[in-house]
Amino acid sequence: MTVNESQIAAGHVRPVVKAFFDTRTSSVQYVVHDPETMKAAVIDPVLDFEEKAGSTSTENADAILGYVQDNGLDLEWILDTHPHADHFSAAGYLKQKTGVPIAIGEKVVEVQKLWKKIYNLQDVPADGSQWDRLFADGESFSIGNLEARVMLCPGHTPASITYVIGDTAFVHDTLFMPDGGSARADFPGGDAWVLWESIQKILALPDDTRLFTGHDYQPNGREPRWESTVAEQKRENKHVAGKTAEDYVQLREERDRTLTMPKLILQSLQVNIRGGRLPDPEDNAVRYLKVPLDQFTDMPWES
Repeated sequence: MTVNESQIAAGHVRPVVKAFFDTRTSSVQYVVHDPETMKAAVIDPVLDFEEKAGSTSTENADAILGYVQDNGLDLEWILDTHPHADHFSAAGYLKQKTGVPIAIGEKVVEVQKLWKKIYNLQDVPADGSQWDRLFADGESFSIGNLEARVMLCPGHTPASITYVIGDTAFVHDTLFMPDGGSARADFPGGDAWVLWESIQKILALPDDTRLFTGHDYQPNGREPRWESTVAEQKRENKHVAGKTAEDYVQLREERDRTLTMPKLILQSLQVNIRGGRLPDPEDNAVRYLKVPLDQFTDMPWES
């Protein structure tokens, strides 16, 4: 593949980013690759789950694999930004299909400890051993000739990280599109003050850094969007622009008190603290998810 001028920024090859939007969970999954070497990484893949039937499928993950194959990409990494509370991670499935290592931030062990206790999962080690690589804050790795850097961005969860790859940053739930604002901070281990500080770290990147979010809830019914820049977020984000830390925390905490639990949180986290793997089958060859009752009695109910 020829590297053209549009792929060159400040003397460096720009990562090529392909987004996959999952309408069921409003999640955005990504394949990012180096156009010189065709080495690639998958970020935040979704394993499909239909909660009413308790059915899983691999439609999203297989579409990603099809794109990788059709474009001659050589997959090097399967990356998650944090243990998701609103969809199952397909990291385990993609590793099974490709043998490619899966990775996440090292603070995932804090989330594992929290939710292992909530689910009473005696057989799940809370040591991060479900992943091949646990990234520390500031750690670097490569995707072909692209340098990738890990930036710890807690607040939404203690384990949330941003992947800074060339002129891109994959921020997942820390920032949404400017008209969507920012992520909630009221899950176990979340903190609005800490989230504000993480947002400031992201907004300290160069103004032309391309930011890719992990969800888009399509405010006012618009079409899905997932790419912005640091400059756009500083100028237009409805939760951040023109706000002080105190303003933001007040806004975030007041809003969070009105929000119901994500519909898949109790199902998804027991999968995602296992590295995107479903529970083992029981003696009847059926897999089961657990739902802890009356653990979040202070959360608003859906009307």
